[in-house]
Amino acid sequence: MPSVRGSLTAALAICAVTLLIAIVEPSMADWPSGLVEMVLLPLAALLFIGCTVWSLTQLLRIRRDGARFAGPFLACAATLALMTYAPLEDVYLQFDFHWRRADREAIVTRVGRGELKPNVGYNANLIALDDAGPYVSLGNEIVIDEADEGTYVLFLTARGPRRSISGFLRVPSGADPTKFFEFDDRPPRRLVRYDKGWFFVAN
Repeated sequence: MPSVRGSLTAALAICAVTLLIAIVEPSMADWPSGLVEMVLLPLAALLFIGCTVWSLTQLLRIRRDGARFAGPFLACAATLALMTYAPLEDVYLQFDFHWRRADREAIVTRVGRGELKPNVGYNANLIALDDAGPYVSLGNEIVIDEADEGTYVLFLTARGPRRSISGFLRVPSGADPTKFFEFDDRPPRRLVRYDKGWFFVAN
């Protein structure tokens, strides 16, 4: 029979891995979809479900061995509550914004100087960045919009069906983020100001 310390350590480890995957899942968009959707996420889900079921069996030991055997179940319950109610996506976005901000500012400066121009034949607003450079956007591609007030630069965090996108939008000084060309047909579904000139947007 495992010790109470071993039981709790195992449960905490599985819960920590589950939470970590839940937080960084948006960053997996560049990974092969089969690896994420058919291997990693189902494996993590099965591991967590197995841990939860196992932790329930530990509750049967409370009467004989003490309340400390409720620890694994409480860890699983707390993890489930965090995944259900905590703003894990916002935690990831805050981290991503601050972690990559300096690199993104450098890209914006290069776009403003004309060093980076659209270079993808099928899309006149798309710039494929050098793979040797820092990773700043999904697929390391950025979307630009040359407007009268200046150049809008979108660093993608996700792409979805029907041209749905989300990401960090750098707007020209004093410009309106809703004037970005991707919002010509409809206003952004989500618009969150992160700092002066920086917004998280989703259509």
